Formats: sequence, C-alpha cells, structure tokens
Amino acid sequence: MNKWKGIEIPFASKTKNEKRVRDPRELEEMFLYNVTVNVEDEIHQDWIEWMKSTHIPEVMATGCFVANRMLKVLSEVENNGTTYSIQYYFNRMDDIIRYRDKFGPALQKSTQERYGQKYVAFRTLLEIVE
Repeated sequence: MNKWKGIEIPFASKTKNEKRVRDPRELEEMFLYNVTVNVEDEIHQDWIEWMKSTHIPEVMATGCFVANRMLKVLSEVENNGTTYSIQYYFNRMDDIIRYRDKFGPALQKSTQERYGQKYVAFRTLLEIVE
C-alpha cells in the first residue's frame, strides 16, 4: 500500500507494456474516473471475481490509467444488492478521452453481455485537489 496525502491507496501491479508512473505523489496533476456499480445479490460473487480477474485487468491493459482500486459502498440508500466504487486514476484528460473513445464502449458492452439487467452503473470524472 502507498500513502498519498494521508490516504492509503493500493496500486495495481505494472502491466508488461506499462512504463508510466504509479505513485500519485510523483504526479503534478491527477484525475479519477469513478464507476459506481450496484449489483444484484444473484450475481454478486461472480461479478466480484470477474471484475478482479478479468474486467479491471482489461481496463488497466488499455494503458489509459496508472492505478486502480475497488471499494464497497457502506452508506447505502435502500437499494437492493450491493454497491461498489471502482476507481481508476489517470494523469491527463487525453487519457480518459482516449479510453472513452477507443476502449470504453467495448468493455462496457462485455459487462452488459455478461450481466444484462442485473446491475446498474454510472460514471463520474473527478479531479483530485488538495
């Protein structure tokens, strides 16, 4: 685990072709692409395993992000299922534009094909400030 501004951040391992910075303390700017997902209980365990073993590694392999983490949302508004926040860190807005245009649609489609209507997701772009 690394600490950045007092926050512990577990960083993904470096991919074979990845040569970019992983520690946010070394970056002048940092942005966050947050995907919040509510999954139905029926698919919950399979979804977690698939996210960790397949989806997140595929997203990281695009080279658009420098780190990621997956968190369980504890403050629920009476939703069915379980909600997670998957956070992907990136350096430049060009990175997220490239991801959105070149990789995002196919990766979102693979999730949709696998889980259909058994999950709901929304995405947010954030800039990390002091």
